[in-house]
Amino acid sequence: MKIVVMLLAFSLSAVSAPRLFYSKFFKGSVPEYVAIAVEQNGQTTYQEAKDDENPIQIQLTRPEAQEMFDLADKLDHFQRPIESGLKVASMGVKTFRFENGTEKHEIQFNYSLDPAAQALWEWFERITESEAHFVNLERAVRYDKLGVNDVLLQLQISYERKRLVAPEQFLPLLDRVVKNDTYMHIARERAAGMAESIRKPAATAQEKTQQ
Repeated sequence: MKIVVMLLAFSLSAVSAPRLFYSKFFKGSVPEYVAIAVEQNGQTTYQEAKDDENPIQIQLTRPEAQEMFDLADKLDHFQRPIESGLKVASMGVKTFRFENGTEKHEIQFNYSLDPAAQALWEWFERITESEAHFVNLERAVRYDKLGVNDVLLQLQISYERKRLVAPEQFLPLLDRVVKNDTYMHIARERAAGMAESIRKPAATAQEKTQQ
């Protein structure tokens, strides 16, 4: 009986865990649609179609996720309008949604001047940019070995501009390029440099935690 009660409590807590949801539809863009769900523990799902059966799973750090939830708090969990009302070009229909059990609040906007809305939007744009790089690199590694270096160059630019979210997700692909001499030498060198750079901050953070 105790086990059943514990499992039921865990199930209820999982269902009621807060979640942020973002989607964007911009006809003619690539991709036209993206949807991102962020849990409070940092678990994040990214998909490029509503019926995507294999969404990309990434892990944000808890401080990163908390920063996003704090921004949602400042926006009253999307219970008030954030649209600027200015006559600006269409930038796609964007949706913010806050879910917590039966509580659910959602707003749509094209462009907002609210600093918190802009900051949260920037977070989701960075996730979108990161996963676009991931999709492109995974495709190139599998099907376009000669094009890998060009994809890596674009990835490196985003990394150096501090645009990448959860950079550790790229390590298996980078290591695959490094270890396979069928890829161009310049691509293997670039992949090795990026992998080393990504691992160094992670190692430093781990050392600080152990101290």
